[in-house]
Amino acid sequence: MVIKNRLYSFIVLILIMACNSVNQVAKSPVSEELSKQKTKQTTVSTPPPVIAKPKMCLEMERMGLVEVRSQDISIRVVLPYASNDNFTGQVLYESSQYAYLQPEAAVMLAKASQLLQKQHPNYRLLVLDAARPLSVQQKMWNIVKGTPLNIYVANPKKTGLHNYGAAVDITIVNDMGVALDMGTPYDFFGEEAQPAKEEQMLKEGKLTQQQLDNRKLLRDVMNKSGFLTYNREWWHFNACTLLKAKSKYKVIP
Repeated sequence: MVIKNRLYSFIVLILIMACNSVNQVAKSPVSEELSKQKTKQTTVSTPPPVIAKPKMCLEMERMGLVEVRSQDISIRVVLPYASNDNFTGQVLYESSQYAYLQPEAAVMLAKASQLLQKQHPNYRLLVLDAARPLSVQQKMWNIVKGTPLNIYVANPKKTGLHNYGAAVDITIVNDMGVALDMGTPYDFFGEEAQPAKEEQMLKEGKLTQQQLDNRKLLRDVMNKSGFLTYNREWWHFNACTLLKAKSKYKVIP
């Protein structure tokens, strides 16, 4: 009987030692690290895909132009020529998110943005067009050539300031992203869009005082930043003269 009790106690002892050994292995540093790695592997999210810039953008960067938000990230960009919702009815750009200017013009635009926000903290500049390749200029010219509208599009043989990255089409939006009422849409071909005819249009009731005030606000911040007004389009501003651009910059093909 004593022998049986000793044998029984011995077996129980063996079983207890075996259980402890298994627990130590399960909780060893190696097994814990493997467990952590497994947990990490299941919680790591896949990074979002990187969207490559269009070829046209890369070419302008190669020529030394910079994205308009390089100096001020608050500037907004929506390019109508990247859709068919423009006067040509054609898609002319590969992307509506990237707009380029010469570095000096980009600095001037950032200054205009800062001036605007000092006066109206909830307002932002919205770029509608900037540097424009000559190939796109040719497509535009082909549409208006031989019509009364040709005064609104530069002849590609003579080039225009957009073709050097020295002009910008722009408006103002509020904190909801809604454009201020400027009296006409962008790329409106008519006297109502011409700054030189504003007082006449006001007297004739074709423009309101509020619409003129909105235009004057845009011109004020752009002119104070060094941009020149174009008297046929309220949205168009030049960073320099065409003569200066031709002597200083290369045309964008």
